Amino acid sequence: MAIQQLHHVSVVVDDLEAAKGFFAELGMELEGQAPVGGPSVDRVNGLDGVRVDIAMMRTPDGHGRLELTKFHHPTAVSPEPRNALGNTLGLRSIMFAVDDLDATVAGLRAHGAELVGEVVQYQDSYRLCYVRGPEGIIVALAEQLT
Repeated sequence: MAIQQLHHVSVVVDDLEAAKGFFAELGMELEGQAPVGGPSVDRVNGLDGVRVDIAMMRTPDGHGRLELTKFHHPTAVSPEPRNALGNTLGLRSIMFAVDDLDATVAGLRAHGAELVGEVVQYQDSYRLCYVRGPEGIIVALAEQLT
């Protein structure tokens, strides 16, 4: 059996409002928000007494989704180190194609984001960078050069 599609990516956050603002600045739209809990949620997470708020964000083209999850119970666990770099095991970033890299970075900085390294040009194809946002979330941004 093969994968049919990538349905969505889930990110656990402590400040749901800050995370929603950060991804809205990238052009994502809030599709919906709801509290979630109950026995089936406990079983799928392998945890007891799960109570979370989730916000589902949608990319402008309608194909990509990002689930932001705020745990009320049990308490979310912070990774170490908090501001892990790109060589840390696990999911490290989500990449977005953008029209104007400089304007996107400036908009994200207004939401407290900062560059992880530098904005670079890869051959004659792309301008690229990594930006760290709320909760240490790293997003990769790529502007295709014409």
